[in-house]
Amino acid sequence: GATGIGASVVEHFCAQGSKVTFVDIAEDAGNALVDRIATDGFAVPTFVPGDLTDVERLGAVIAEVGDKQGPVGVLVNNAGNDDRHLTPDVDRAYWDDRIAVNLRHQFFAAQAVYPQMKAAGGGSIVNFGSISWKDGEGNCPVYLASKAAVTGMSRGLAREFGPYNIRVNIVVPGWVMTERQLALWVTPEGEEEIDRRQCLKPRLMPEHIAKMVLFLGADDSAMCTKQEFIVDAGWV
Repeated sequence: GATGIGASVVEHFCAQGSKVTFVDIAEDAGNALVDRIATDGFAVPTFVPGDLTDVERLGAVIAEVGDKQGPVGVLVNNAGNDDRHLTPDVDRAYWDDRIAVNLRHQFFAAQAVYPQMKAAGGGSIVNFGSISWKDGEGNCPVYLASKAAVTGMSRGLAREFGPYNIRVNIVVPGWVMTERQLALWVTPEGEEEIDRRQCLKPRLMPEHIAKMVLFLGADDSAMCTKQEFIVDAGWV
């Protein structure tokens, strides 16, 4: 929640007056985001520094939020890492780490929030996928595997949690122009690919994804579950 798409999601929920708690390993960036939102006059979020691969700590944070602020109504599982890698270079440790960063925390966060949402009579879980696996992108096979798994996991959770009015959906972003993407991979050749692949030519920005997350968190999407919501300007 401290940078990129996650920061935009936090900002948009705070602008709605929501009670927001977010977790991120980037402590300086998280504190800076809280200060910026406070300066803008929106509802001030709570920032908890932490590594989401520590799923026991993540579960404890979710329980603490429920105890202090009431049952969690919306869970957004946004964190991930799309570092490039090739199959010959992947060892078991790298595989396990990528799965932990991109998939495992989403399941255990959903597991932790489930009793709160069930007791409250419902809720919304928004997991993050990626168009990369649908498009068969190269140079990151473990990332693609984990993001494809997010879809299967989410559909299963939606079926399991549905009787308790808990919705589970997947937001599937395209190539979003975050600071990280701009710094690492948006080259002149990348710009040409965007122009070629996107039906809509304006660049995809974090706020475009955040607004979809807002929709899925709100009663406006009350009968939407087990679905992928692609926000990619028509890439796939």
